[in-house]
Amino acid sequence: MEKEHTPESGPAARRLSKAERRKQLLNTALQVVREENADRLTLGHLAIRAGVSKPVVYDHFPTRSALLIALYRWIDTERVRTFTEVMATTPRNPQETIQMLAGAYIHCAADKTDEFHAVGAALAGSEEKSAVFQELLDNCVGMFVSILTPHVNTSPRALLQCCIGLVGAGEALSAAVARGQLNEHDAVASFALLIKGVVQVSDN
Repeated sequence: MEKEHTPESGPAARRLSKAERRKQLLNTALQVVREENADRLTLGHLAIRAGVSKPVVYDHFPTRSALLIALYRWIDTERVRTFTEVMATTPRNPQETIQMLAGAYIHCAADKTDEFHAVGAALAGSEEKSAVFQELLDNCVGMFVSILTPHVNTSPRALLQCCIGLVGAGEALSAAVARGQLNEHDAVASFALLIKGVVQVSDN
């Protein structure tokens, strides 16, 4: 029988700041999705897995929908942040940058088995999901701008407009992969050509 986690008590439980506690709860929620599934992610179950009382969870996430929205946003934000940091810490030529950007985007967007898509499926029908998804697309546009800026010679506004188009194209290609119209390799190759076109045009 699985050992049940007991709520934290004593001085150690009071040591976490509100922000630290929220991060701990989101990390635990992600583990629940990975190890069990998104359907098992309830506020009560999260409290048990995190070893805290239910009021602690409710203080951060008043409803299950609020928890799912927060986790949905957090997974994608962390993924974008990590990839941007990796790209920034190791100098790469334009071709290497294009290939890594195209491959990472298509793979993440087309992989329907990862935690992001599992949480998204659990949010099906939520009025907040579409607004949050648009916010995350805007974050991706910002990532593209940040990564491509060293490799182009154009105005920030022009690059932003191009990156909005690139993210839209990436979403369309990823959807085609999910529907079985394209394989992932061909989608990455096509996306890389589109990104390369932006870089070349900008350099001219």
